[in-house]
Amino acid sequence: MKAIISKQSGPPETLVLEDVDDPRPAPGEVVVTIESAALNFFDTLIIEDKYQYKPDRPFSPGAEFAGTIEALGQDVSGFETGQRVMAYSGWNACREKLAVDASKVIALPDSISSDAAAGLTVTYGTTIHGLRDRAMLKPGETLAVLGAAGGVGQAAVEIGKAMGARVIACASSEEKLAFCRKLGADETLNYSEVSLKDALKEMTDGKGADVVYDPVGADLAEEAVRATAWKGRFLVIGFAAGTIPKIPLNLVLLKGCSLVGVFWGSFAQRTPEHHRTNMAMILDWVAEGKIRPHIDKTYSLADTPKALQALAERKVMGKVIIKP
Repeated sequence: MKAIISKQSGPPETLVLEDVDDPRPAPGEVVVTIESAALNFFDTLIIEDKYQYKPDRPFSPGAEFAGTIEALGQDVSGFETGQRVMAYSGWNACREKLAVDASKVIALPDSISSDAAAGLTVTYGTTIHGLRDRAMLKPGETLAVLGAAGGVGQAAVEIGKAMGARVIACASSEEKLAFCRKLGADETLNYSEVSLKDALKEMTDGKGADVVYDPVGADLAEEAVRATAWKGRFLVIGFAAGTIPKIPLNLVLLKGCSLVGVFWGSFAQRTPEHHRTNMAMILDWVAEGKIRPHIDKTYSLADTPKALQALAERKVMGKVIIKP
């Protein structure tokens, strides 16, 4: 079978397309024929050994996928060959087939396409965990989403609306903000043109945002904390800007607010049943049309390096899908 392989640490152009052996399921595993694999920003980091996970080489990028079960290992129950599924693997999804632990696999209804499903687990899984479990977002609260046109940003806008929040989408260009309005954002803010702190304060009549969803980091983080409401919750999602911010803790004291870490990967591993419950809710919302995952572009397996480069250059709005 074909696979995109990382043999050495480096940028996307170091990846190679190779023939590798077909996988066989170990006990507790299933082999899935991959129809669609999704890329995330962290895939641009993991191939350069800049992510918190550093898989042994050779490996493939791609942490999530959708496809059809080809084979079952011993001791696997609840699944059957030919069944459509989605799954989170951490890496190795940019290949034609993959053996994955059955505990990481979720049955996929026929009403949801493989392209749409492939990109649900990481971005929407992270976001529903952040907003529902960590921030405990309530209907009527104000949610400010930074990097709102990106993968997790899109998910935060949609899930925030589905949970009944007033959503302020924050991004760096008018093109991205127009995209956010199509997603359902109530208001938008261009932080490349105005002060994020001042604008959020003004848009909330001086109160600040009840919840801030920040996958960007860098200088925007402190500005957003300064624009967080009394007893607000600031969600630490990631650092797409490349710099981990240092927040003055006196701000947390004066606002009575909370800085809340959202480490979805560890959450899903530690409490898989809770994760499954969250994903069942996401799948229901997709089926009902409350969530409409946006595919920025699909690429062939051979063009995976081009897809990763687009992610690295912040040229993506929504999800990037690889079609093995």
